[in-house]
Amino acid sequence: MKTDLEIKQDVLEELEWQPILRDAQIGIEVKFGIVRLSGIVRNLAEKLVAENTAKKIIGVKAVADDIEVKIQGNFTDTDLTTKINFDLEWNTSVPEENIDVKVEDGHVFLSGNVKWGFQKSEAEKSLQYIDGIKSITNTISINSINSEKESPINIEQNINRAFERSASIDAKNITVLVEGNTAILQGKVNSIKEKDDAQIAAYLAEGITNVKNELKVEYDAIYL
Repeated sequence: MKTDLEIKQDVLEELEWQPILRDAQIGIEVKFGIVRLSGIVRNLAEKLVAENTAKKIIGVKAVADDIEVKIQGNFTDTDLTTKINFDLEWNTSVPEENIDVKVEDGHVFLSGNVKWGFQKSEAEKSLQYIDGIKSITNTISINSINSEKESPINIEQNINRAFERSASIDAKNITVLVEGNTAILQGKVNSIKEKDDAQIAAYLAEGITNVKNELKVEYDAIYL
């Protein structure tokens, strides 16, 4: 089992390995496997890369991202709203007519309704590299209707096959249950990143509007 000091060193080295973070000022604290990131970055993209990088490290149980985005330059909320709407309009994966955008002091709030889980996540991802955005709060609802042709068992099988195709998900340790429009994920994974990837994959299934992620991060066996 990794010590907190070993986890901290691994996170530090992996952050330094990311080109986008070479000039970032990021502090790392680790206690009982929980990583706290602090410091200042230039944009939201750097903040998210730092958080996702820490999540990939074996031994990390959770990540508290307290990194501050310090915007360089002047960006009005009106300018950001215009840029956001433009990017959403040109993203063919996103039904921009169903999404409402609100910007307050650089903080973006997304709401509305979409049919698929990937459309919700894609709307957020398409904005992450826009300069001037400090944070994104995504409350878009998913109103997918389960096809009568797809039984819960079929949906479970479809999600399992998606896990098996993924290079980042160990499908044999995950159990999928479908109740109504909710997919329930149970079992164990080796990292927070794998847990997040499984949830994203499950959201892609037709008829799934909610994912209850009960996966546990267990990594001790790797070091026995």
